[in-house]
Amino acid sequence: MTKKEIVKQISDETGLTQLQAKKIVGMTFDAIIATLVREERIELRNFGVFEVKLRKARKARNPRTNEDVFVGPKNVVTFQPGKKMEESVREMPLVQPKQRKPRKIRVAALDGSRSPALVGAGVSTSSGEAAAVPSENGSHASHSEPVSAGAKKPRKRKEK
Repeated sequence: MTKKEIVKQISDETGLTQLQAKKIVGMTFDAIIATLVREERIELRNFGVFEVKLRKARKARNPRTNEDVFVGPKNVVTFQPGKKMEESVREMPLVQPKQRKPRKIRVAALDGSRSPALVGAGVSTSSGEAAAVPSENGSHASHSEPVSAGAKKPRKRKEK
């Protein structure tokens, strides 16, 4: 559900215009954020508790270069659901897991070149069709185009 859908539902149930409901929903979210910044905790009975906690500094690994990097401490928002929410969710029918696309797993090239090989990428058969190749997790990936070992997709870079 999106913010827009919440606004529409509130508007339908209360008789308010969508513009009025949008303003109320926006003010509610802004108040939650402002309270978290000011007091670091907001408790909404039967709904849950939002809390700001400190995530400690840690060592991580850059997956692209396999280099150790330092990640500094930072504030994160946590949510602990309330009793009523937990009971309602527990009683609902089980949700079906979403189908995920198989991941392409990059491994270092065996020939010593700098370009990584793709494991689990599609391989073209002699008839020109894409063949399903099992990946490391046991699933089968099927691609309509063969992927060469050194091919990389251009990535969009975030501007700072």
